[in-house]
Amino acid sequence: MDDRPGIHRDFDELENRRIRAISLWEQGETQAAVARRFGVAPQTVARWVCQFRLQGRAGLKKAHQAGREPGLDLKDRERLQLLLLEGPAKIGYKTPQWTCPRVADLIERKFGIRYHPGHIWKLLSSLGWSPQRPTCYGFDHSDAKILQWGAPVNRRQADGPNA
Repeated sequence: MDDRPGIHRDFDELENRRIRAISLWEQGETQAAVARRFGVAPQTVARWVCQFRLQGRAGLKKAHQAGREPGLDLKDRERLQLLLLEGPAKIGYKTPQWTCPRVADLIERKFGIRYHPGHIWKLLSSLGWSPQRPTCYGFDHSDAKILQWGAPVNRRQADGPNA
């Protein structure tokens, strides 16, 4: 069984595994031997034993769902999709690109739910959106100003003669 994050877990099987492991431990197997047998870290077996000692068999019960409940339900996600298609100018942004902080701001404004901007990409990818970068720079782009700041000038103009 794969216990990596993001991988579907069979919670019934995980509970059965813990119960079988504790049964072996109660029969005199060492925690290290139980860990080897079930392909888990010894610390995992130690945690199971501790839970069993404190709560009995109830401490080995399955979890209902891994992770936090989603903030936006299906209806909200459909509405968010429509709002995203309207573009950021609709809510007052001057440029036409959605960024994760902007989408987080949109969600907070329209749904009253706070998302950390660093997690927005997961939500967007679940809606079928993908990260994009602009292919050209704005008209007010100034190589002289960039050089004044000490940054290298390396741009590709999509509307230039070699495009």
